[in-house]
Amino acid sequence: MQLIAMKRNLSILIVIIFVPVSFAFGQSERKAVRQGNKEYRSGEYLDSEISYRTAIDENPDSFKGSFNLGDALYKQEKFDEAVQVFEDVSNLDLDPKEKGNVYHNLGNSFFKQEKYAESVGAYKKALKHNPNDMETKYNLAQAQRLLMNQEKQQESDSDGEGDENDEEQDQQQEQEQDKEEEGDNKQDQQERENEQNEQQQQKISPEDARRMLEAIQNNEQQVQERVKEEKAKQAKIKVEKNW
Repeated sequence: MQLIAMKRNLSILIVIIFVPVSFAFGQSERKAVRQGNKEYRSGEYLDSEISYRTAIDENPDSFKGSFNLGDALYKQEKFDEAVQVFEDVSNLDLDPKEKGNVYHNLGNSFFKQEKYAESVGAYKKALKHNPNDMETKYNLAQAQRLLMNQEKQQESDSDGEGDENDEEQDQQQEQEQDKEEEGDNKQDQQERENEQNEQQQQKISPEDARRMLEAIQNNEQQVQERVKEEKAKQAKIKVEKNW
């Protein structure tokens, strides 16, 4: 009987100790969230981030602490971190409205990074949980419009790269043709120079021309002298034969 009584007293003691501790943790979490909200409203987003993180340290499953932390990061333009926080919060056990709000802010974080495809996906999930949210519908329409423009721009850039490649190929072909023409011109010029050299080599110098002329004149003189001699001989013969 005494042992049973002791067990009862022990159980009661544990409950008495546990409840105040749990209550104290809850108080610390809510206090940190309230402090963060105050700082957030004052535009002190870094301080509010610290307070919300304190709340999460007190209770890792704190929806308010985590959701508001994502907002504080978003205000500081830490969009990558905000995306991570909202994605983690979306895995918590939440009611449809809370779930819709999480995906709405997740879509906003993607939107700010110009990740319009991811943004559209997040907004659609938000509307799945909260179909009547007009703000989400508006943001979805904007994200879809910008996504379409982004895809068209990417296609245009892709086509432009193709045109640039064609232009580069044309330029290379032109350069090769210019090189070939330049080579042909050089070859023609070299051939002309060779011909000119040959012609120059074939030209008779004045001295050689004089010598050749003298030789021709001498030959003509010798021929004339021989002709005269032959005539003289014939004349002598005629005289001698004078019949």
